[in-house]
Amino acid sequence: MKSYVYPAATSTARALIRYIIDMMNREPERIFYLAFSGGTTPSLMFDIWAHEFREETPWMRMRIFWVDERCVSVSDSDSNYGTMLRLLLQEVGMPDEYVYPIHGDCRSPAQEAKRYSDLVSSTVPLRRGFPTFDIVLLGAGDDGHTSSIFPGQEYLLSSFHPYEKSINPYNGQPRIAMTGCLLFSARKLIFLITGKNKTKVVYDILKSGDTGPAAYVAHHAADVDIFTDIEIDG
Repeated sequence: MKSYVYPAATSTARALIRYIIDMMNREPERIFYLAFSGGTTPSLMFDIWAHEFREETPWMRMRIFWVDERCVSVSDSDSNYGTMLRLLLQEVGMPDEYVYPIHGDCRSPAQEAKRYSDLVSSTVPLRRGFPTFDIVLLGAGDDGHTSSIFPGQEYLLSSFHPYEKSINPYNGQPRIAMTGCLLFSARKLIFLITGKNKTKVVYDILKSGDTGPAAYVAHHAADVDIFTDIEIDG
């Protein structure tokens, strides 16, 4: 696991954008399959990306997917797809055919998880039988959850269904979550975590493997980087 520490959330976001662009530029003939998470820090990254890196990003070689989604309408501020759509995708003119949202306003989260699992399985290149994203961008809650997999829902880390319904235990909100079979199949997992309130989570990710879903994923995936503004001594 590699950690990249920067002075602030803005510099952390800029560094990650540069990292992704550089990765794509090293293989200029290839299409890249990327799965994004939502949250405050990704929203900051999307805004910076649209206004500072628009011209140098190879948008047409990106295929955009989501790690997880809240079961709300696209217009809701909680929608991961809606947030990225407004802050980035519309701003840069990303073609709709390169964007594959989870339908958060579905009537049945379980059915939508199945539909999205089938879509990803038929669109994203397979490796050892599982769709393999080039980058899966993850965040982490201060309780250690990631990809809408909360403490107590670790069974989703061993699921062979690419996406499944999950429930936010704090408010009962249904969500759709990428499960372990895709998280551990990804070529690169990147955690983007900023804010001093996440210090314990970053410590657990770097130092422990059994203190919550985020730490478990970080310690069992093949290739993991963490971009953060939190310095952990030692």
